Order: sequence, then structure tokens, then C-alpha cells
Amino acid sequence: MAKKSILNKKSIDFLESYLNNAAPTGYEWEGQKIWMNYLKPYVDEFITDTYGSAVGVINPKAKYKVVIEGHADEISWYVNYISDNGLIYVIRNGGSDHQIAPSKIVNIHTKKGIVKGVFGWPAIHTRDKAKEETPKPDNITIDIGAKDKAEVEKMGVHVGCVITYPDEFHILNKDKFVCRALDNRMGGFMIAEVARLLHENKKTLPFGLYITNSVQEEIGLRGAEMITQTIKPNVAIVTDVTHDTTTPMIDKKKEGHLELGLGPVVAYAPAVQQKLRDLITETAEEKKIPFQRSALSRATGTDTDAFAYSNGGVASALISLPLRYMHTTVEMVHRDDVENVIKLIYETLLKIEEGETFSYFK
Repeated sequence: MAKKSILNKKSIDFLESYLNNAAPTGYEWEGQKIWMNYLKPYVDEFITDTYGSAVGVINPKAKYKVVIEGHADEISWYVNYISDNGLIYVIRNGGSDHQIAPSKIVNIHTKKGIVKGVFGWPAIHTRDKAKEETPKPDNITIDIGAKDKAEVEKMGVHVGCVITYPDEFHILNKDKFVCRALDNRMGGFMIAEVARLLHENKKTLPFGLYITNSVQEEIGLRGAEMITQTIKPNVAIVTDVTHDTTTPMIDKKKEGHLELGLGPVVAYAPAVQQKLRDLITETAEEKKIPFQRSALSRATGTDTDAFAYSNGGVASALISLPLRYMHTTVEMVHRDDVENVIKLIYETLLKIEEGETFSYFK
């Protein structure tokens, strides 16, 4: 008998529209509107802040507060310099990968709308094969078909315009989701699905649940740093992506063994509160949800760190989604892992008791 899918057509339609919308770091609000519109039937109210983080709240009057969190922003580029002959040089907005840029189509976001361009690259025939240059941030340029700088400016492009890739959502082999910005639009999607399941299954929580979509993670966890001060939670369960390490050129001895289709990844790191993490792994074992483990040295590099070390210390944990080809336009995740992250967060929430301190001294 086939297992019943958590995701339905409405879920997938939401995921597709949410992914296909550009939401570069610092420009997340249109994506947040799509997310909030989907979440609206399942929450009591919303909180938004100055920089665009959005929170759907269930039981807003409860004193004990639990956050489930993803981040809304995607990596991108900025226009940094326009040459006299109309070529555009860029700088990163987040961890954009210069090596994948050549021959990519781009969208430059201007006040006049989208201006299309291409990252050009010298033809193979013209390159010195004895000392071939690799793509670097200082030698990749965007061509928008303009003859000079004045024409670029006339098209509405100026220094500071943000640049994204137009690649859109598709499914490979029935169960692999592929798109740019799965890091970490998947997180926002999964926490929204948790809220939907709680509503549809008529679950009443003994605490306030803050379904949090933070901005500006890609440039240093900044949105989470801000919103945790607003919410002041007691507990935070963060979800982000992590590396599938089974593809070529990844050293498992350094990165560990993690694989698409084998389940959510539970993090071990100083920022992860161990009693909360134990609750998560025990829930997974009890509910027969497959999971993997990952050890992270010093920092997790995710919003977990921002929540954990805020407000005098917030019990925090990280549940990651295995992903191939991070920070490319063909990021890939397994549908089964997506469903199991949703299940694991959902089932863990049902086990958290109001007032739980997760103290090591009890």
C-alpha cells in the first residue's frame, strides 16, 4: 500500500509560485506576501518587522513561545561598476558562486522593471589553453546588449541594482525538486506545511507558536538576530538546508556522509540545546521517521546560532534538509526528505510541554 503524501496539489502550487518569485537578500517582501497569503488560514495573526521578516502566530496570548523558522532570502548579485563600453561588473549579495556565472541569463531588477542580461565569457577558441583563467568575481561581466554606459543607464540600470537568476521550479524523476533558492525557500515552505497540518488535524498547542520566515540569513543571520528580540521565544526549531555529500568532489571525511532520501539531518553543535535535540531524535525514533546526523564545528552557520545566543539563551535545535548543488541554479532535494522534515517538526511540537525549560540541571 502506497504511503499517503503530506503534500497536496495546493502545497505544490504554492511551492512553485513561492520559488519562482525572486526574493534576494534585502528584497524579500514580495515573497513574504506570497508566503503569508498561503499561511493566513492557519494562523491567528502576523508580525512583520522593519526589514521584512514575517511571523505567523498561533495562540498569540500564550506566555510560553516556540519558534519554528526558515529564512526567506536567496543569494544574488549587485551591479557594482558599469564600463564605458556598457559591460556590468558585479559584487555578491550573499554567497553567490562566480564559477557558475558564465553563460547564465540574469534578471536585473530596476525601477522600470526587469532588464534581461547574460553573463558572457570568452569563446573557447580565443582562450590561452596553457593558462586558462577560471571565472572570478573580478572577470565575470553582464552584457545587456547596450553599446555603452549611457545606454545601460538609459535602460534603468545603475550601481546597486540587484541581479537574480530566472531559473524556475521543476521536478526530476517524480520525486526530486529542482530550482534556484531551495536554500532556503524550502524552509519557509516546510514550516508553513506544519502550520497547515496542525490546523487540518485540529491540534491545540499549549503554547504560542511563531512560524517565522526571517530575512537576510545569507549575509550573516541578520533577520533572525532582529526577529528573536521581537518574539523573545523560549524554544526555537530552525530548518535550513545542508549538503548531500555523495556527489563528486566532496570529501566525506571533512563534510560527513549525508544523502538525499535518507531523511532529515539533526545537527550536533554547541548552539544546539542537547535536551531539545534529544526530544527531536526520540520523537523520530518513536514515530519511525528516518533521520541522519551531522556534526558542526563551532557554529552551525544557520539562524540556529542567532536564536540560541539571544535573549540570555534560547533552547534551539537545527533540522536540516539534504540538498545537492547548493548556491547553484539547480539545487536539488528529495520529496521524501521534505515530507519527513515536516513530519518531524510537527510531531516534535506535539511533545513540547508548556513551561519546559530543557534545563540540564533538572
